[in-house]
Amino acid sequence: MHNAGVSPAPRLRALGALAVAALLSALWLLWLLRSAPGGAPAPQPTITILIWHWPFASQPPELPSNTCTSYGVAHCRLTTDRSQLASANAVVFHHRELQTRQARLPLAERPQGQPWVWASMESPSHTRGLGRLRGVFNWVLSYRRDSDIFVPYGRLELREGPAPPLPAKSGVAAWVVSNFQERQRRVQLYRQLAPHLQVDVFGRASKQPLCADCLLPTVARYLFYLSFENSQHRDYITEKFWRNALLAGAVPVVLGPSRVTYEAFAPPDAFVHVDDFSSAHELAAFLAGMNESRYQRYFAWRDRFRVRLFGDWRERFCAICARYPHLPRGQVYQDLEGWFQA
Repeated sequence: MHNAGVSPAPRLRALGALAVAALLSALWLLWLLRSAPGGAPAPQPTITILIWHWPFASQPPELPSNTCTSYGVAHCRLTTDRSQLASANAVVFHHRELQTRQARLPLAERPQGQPWVWASMESPSHTRGLGRLRGVFNWVLSYRRDSDIFVPYGRLELREGPAPPLPAKSGVAAWVVSNFQERQRRVQLYRQLAPHLQVDVFGRASKQPLCADCLLPTVARYLFYLSFENSQHRDYITEKFWRNALLAGAVPVVLGPSRVTYEAFAPPDAFVHVDDFSSAHELAAFLAGMNESRYQRYFAWRDRFRVRLFGDWRERFCAICARYPHLPRGQVYQDLEGWFQA
């Protein structure tokens, strides 16, 4: 008796259906992985930032392809090649060269919709010619916290490991100043302080210039450093605070924006603010009469934090790429001067 076998056609159809289902499942899983947070991301295109004129320099530095990677920013390329104007994702203009007319805006060649970035780390008191820049720029790079690309002069970061010991102190107060003009509030305050407090003045103004590597070890010998900004403006806190005082290991005596502003950057007991005193004489008495335990409390922040400086223009320009996905498209600064002077 002959036993008829199972026809191969249904079996093949079943295997084919299973294969299609497996393929669909694999494609579905791949789509989930690519779209889910933390999944395999789609490859990111490289963002090209054209720097029209390198700040304060006739020749730009070398800009190898890994420049921004070394600052923790991937898929970002800096270039100073002006022939790439048409293809750059954004073009950045440093104001000093626009102000001195070393550089001119290529308005006639500007590609439609290309974002232009206005960059400056100077205070409004030392910034001229903003009135002719109405309706030109889309984004601002500066030390102002409300900038599109916020780049402070420094910040405190969590420390890994113990803080180094404070340097031994042999002087009371130090001040390094080159631009010394009687109309400046910082010079007026120094004149009022000097009769009541021993302040050693360094820099071109006192004909005692310090070499680049001499500043920190010189200031480190002093209890206090006069972190007096050359002008007082919103968020304008420069290396005079971050480098010359905090990094050196001296207590900063600050003249600049309000105490509240400084406290947005550093603990309230990390500095002495001149506005806390009714007169220079009262400030001098407070500094001269401070005991050791009170003085040491100004360094409590060092147990948890260290100073990170941001002084390299390459790192500042790489920050444009880091912020690029979040920057407002279509924004235009119709009154850049009004915004910056506010």
